[in-house]
Amino acid sequence: MHDIRVGTQDVFKHQLELASYNYKLLQERGVRAFNVMGAIGSGKTLLILRLAERLKEKGVRVGAIAGDVAGDDDHQKFVAAGLVAANLNTGDDCHLDAHRVGHALEGFPLAEVDVLFIENVGNLVCPADFPLGTAGDLVVISVTEGDDMVRKHPKIFTQTDVVAVNKVDLAGFVGVDPMVLVDDYRRLNPQGKVVLTDARSGRGVDELLASLGL
Repeated sequence: MHDIRVGTQDVFKHQLELASYNYKLLQERGVRAFNVMGAIGSGKTLLILRLAERLKEKGVRVGAIAGDVAGDDDHQKFVAAGLVAANLNTGDDCHLDAHRVGHALEGFPLAEVDVLFIENVGNLVCPADFPLGTAGDLVVISVTEGDDMVRKHPKIFTQTDVVAVNKVDLAGFVGVDPMVLVDDYRRLNPQGKVVLTDARSGRGVDELLASLGL
């Protein structure tokens, strides 16, 4: 997929074309993929690991692509947990895009997985503009980020299928009511699903799996 265009073409349209290519590839290989987005420290990695644990108990084969600006810390966590995993660094870019993900999929052993979690770069802004070609999107938001995060980032929440309000065990310590985040999201996206989670204890993981159709 060495297809980079510059000039006056519609960049977003081209991203949609590449995302469509990724989607078709994943569908043909029988892989359900999810774009997992959220701010740094929201708990994306640990939540993916908890979801993977439950899925593996059901006999579902799980893979992960760890997207980060630099380093391979999350990738190593996935490997240590026994997931089929790949690392994807973006350099200076604050998001993954369909082009980079397409390259990662070229070398990924898709025949070995049934479900693929693509962990996006920690950010609630840039990833909203770049579809990857996944079957669904999951945004993870932590109560430690404050109760105004949905209102501050309406675009990503408006277009997201499922939201996990994570680290609810810390809500009392940081003075945040998780239901404020839930209500804000439901106002923006009445059709979306929102689940209260605590990845460390495993609270809400089964409900989140069901919301993702897994």
